[in-house]
Amino acid sequence: MRTPIEIGENKFQSKKAALEFYKGILNSYEIGETLNSTDFDNLFCLLEIHPKKNEKIGCGIDHFRIGIAKFNTKSFELVRTDGSFEFLSYTKRINKPKDKFSKFRIACRQAIQTDLINLKQSYFKENAKKGKVKCQETGDFLTYEELNVDHRQPNTFSVIVDRFIEIKKLDLEKIEYLQINGGPNELADKNLKTEFRNYHKEKAILRLVKRELNLSRAYQARIGKTKKDLTIE
Repeated sequence: MRTPIEIGENKFQSKKAALEFYKGILNSYEIGETLNSTDFDNLFCLLEIHPKKNEKIGCGIDHFRIGIAKFNTKSFELVRTDGSFEFLSYTKRINKPKDKFSKFRIACRQAIQTDLINLKQSYFKENAKKGKVKCQETGDFLTYEELNVDHRQPNTFSVIVDRFIEIKKLDLEKIEYLQINGGPNELADKNLKTEFRNYHKEKAILRLVKRELNLSRAYQARIGKTKKDLTIE
């Protein structure tokens, strides 16, 4: 049975699908080329699940480019704002065993699925014209299936989960999970599930954006809330 995997706002049906996605990005550039803004976002999502994320980001990421790694193979290379750089292996990040945080994060995502679906449906009901609404990033009119609910920085979903763990002083070793019909892990503690939903409702700043954008803006400066932003009622 295939195991779904989440990387940022991207949802893949399997590790193989995720590997093919990032391989496609890698092969779409020549050696030395700099990744565009959309692919920057996709690569930065890999850093968010890196066990040494802060060390890798350092003073800040200026851009990603294509370099040559061992055995003369193409690889992603992160370049920091101070000019230092190093390779980033997408295969190691995707193939790594799930750590405690990733497992808890997936369960938290399950806890808010109904809220996100209701938000998206409500927005379409109020704003759709001929079955389409504007992407709140590009302004393109798109269908329900072409849009994702995106967490705007600074409160990306990973940041919200991380802060919740800190505030609640949770020991992730002691978290219990349950699985329904072979689906993703869910929080077994109903009170904890409710507490996270309420915390997410308070902190999340959301937008409907084109699926391909897969926005994850944790690397940018803080952006103030605007009239376009959505919140869970």
